[in-house]
Amino acid sequence: MESDIENMLGRLLRPLVAYLMRRGWGYIAFRDLLKRVYIDEAVRNHEGGTSPTDSQISAVTGINRREVKRLREAAATAAPPPPRDPMAGVNAAARVIGTWVSAAAFRDATGAPRPLTVRGEGDDPGFDALLRAAKVDVRGRTIIEELERAGVIERLADDRISLLRAAFTPGEPRDKLLFLAANVGDHMRSAFHNLAGDSPVFIERALFHNGIGETRLNAARPVLSDMADRLLRQCNEHLLEGNLASTEAEGAGDGEGKLRRLRLGVYYYETDADDRP
Repeated sequence: MESDIENMLGRLLRPLVAYLMRRGWGYIAFRDLLKRVYIDEAVRNHEGGTSPTDSQISAVTGINRREVKRLREAAATAAPPPPRDPMAGVNAAARVIGTWVSAAAFRDATGAPRPLTVRGEGDDPGFDALLRAAKVDVRGRTIIEELERAGVIERLADDRISLLRAAFTPGEPRDKLLFLAANVGDHMRSAFHNLAGDSPVFIERALFHNGIGETRLNAARPVLSDMADRLLRQCNEHLLEGNLASTEAEGAGDGEGKLRRLRLGVYYYETDADDRP
């Protein structure tokens, strides 16, 4: 079993380590971060209702007790994290796009997302109505600026806003890293949840094909991308039309229990047939 875990960790870490080396992140920096993560997780998972001692953390993590003490003291005196969720703006923008392409009120007769005025005209809902439908508590101008920066929308001559792409892809390097951490982090949590045998079992599905000709794959790639977009759009439509999605500020309805969050994702990767993971 230990060799299986070591093999699994090696395969998980290789692409991460390759990226870190390209960015100039050496072993020492990664090691120091890993120590802090080990300590944070030991504190988070400690049972008993009290904060664990340095000795208890040392026993669980294998990190020297003096080092545990030093790192905990450094963390206690460090500047507190900002109160605002760094993913808030990115998540809000992605949610707005998802609603725009999924909700019938914002699509035309062909099912395509309609260009929107900022405040709506007559019976036609505008961008403000889109924000309410997406249950996003962020100023419209802030979201519009974020979408413009990402190249997802454009302003038309009549001052309407047109959607250029059916998916939000952050343009800023910092936002891309936040997306990576959120998506891959939840994918790993889902996989380890299933590995632990916890219930319910989360979706973990993937297609794998080897030896596909490059020309044929070039033709298939955009089709696969469209199919993935359609799947996510249908899932989002189900959540929106059934009024299943809500915001933390709204809270859950009577008898619905506590609020939960979900992430359903699709990823794609290709490389040479002899490039094994």
